[in-house]
Amino acid sequence: MTTDVVGGAVGYRPGATLSLWTEIRRQAARRRTQLALGFMVLLPLIILVAFQLDSGGGDDENGGGEFSRLSELATSGGPNFTLFTLLVSAGFLLVVVVALFCGDTVASEASWGSLRYLLAMPVPRARLLGIKVTVALLYSLLAVLTLVATALLAGTLRYGWAPLSGPIGGEITGGQTILRLLEIVGYLCVSMLVVASLAFLLSVLTDAPLGAVGGAVLLQILSNILDQITALGNLRTVLPTHYSDAWLGLLSTPMQTDDLVKGCIAALAYATVFFSLAWWRFLRKDVVS
Repeated sequence: MTTDVVGGAVGYRPGATLSLWTEIRRQAARRRTQLALGFMVLLPLIILVAFQLDSGGGDDENGGGEFSRLSELATSGGPNFTLFTLLVSAGFLLVVVVALFCGDTVASEASWGSLRYLLAMPVPRARLLGIKVTVALLYSLLAVLTLVATALLAGTLRYGWAPLSGPIGGEITGGQTILRLLEIVGYLCVSMLVVASLAFLLSVLTDAPLGAVGGAVLLQILSNILDQITALGNLRTVLPTHYSDAWLGLLSTPMQTDDLVKGCIAALAYATVFFSLAWWRFLRKDVVS
């Protein structure tokens, strides 16, 4: 009787137990994936309709301030409309969507009772986690790109093409407009790794998907609140959301990149810690559901 050197069954290949494409299709068939991506398409259209309804005459006196000025910039061209859409969605909506994809992925399998059957196939635990987190991050990236592409297309069709303008003045002309938007999206994706890794860690720790998703969102909100308390001084710099708005430095002339670098380092550090804890815990966890 022929056996392999590691004592496994003949023909057993750990790398073939759960393919990336299989998990992508499984997650694509889920209603929460379809609704989340659908809303990424719908949001820019809702904002566009809101601007159309307000075009008859807004109340400038009651809606003054920097946000009002950004609203005016949003109607000056497709790139600026995209920038406004990112501004209003980055602080909460994208956080919820990323937490949904990453926090629901393992916890939902446990709540359905299918996690132990996946491991009994047998799918190596490290491979299961790797596939799960990769697909969750891919769908999170797809959600961000869908939002940006829809906003850029809808804004350009309605308002035409105009140079990208920063909230503190200045224009970014020519091919730099698309490049700058890509840089902003890139930074947002890096900063969202904090939410993704925290939600994934909570997904490993609990069998309740809502608890994992809600926990990541609530901790993000708590970090934002603490960051507004100036009495904390330099302690605020260690909060995961302290540099969440650093991408606005890409809109200044010249670009202000100090906070961008610090934000990337902080996000990658938090993500490394949270993902490592998720791996450490799951490889030792007694899976009973």
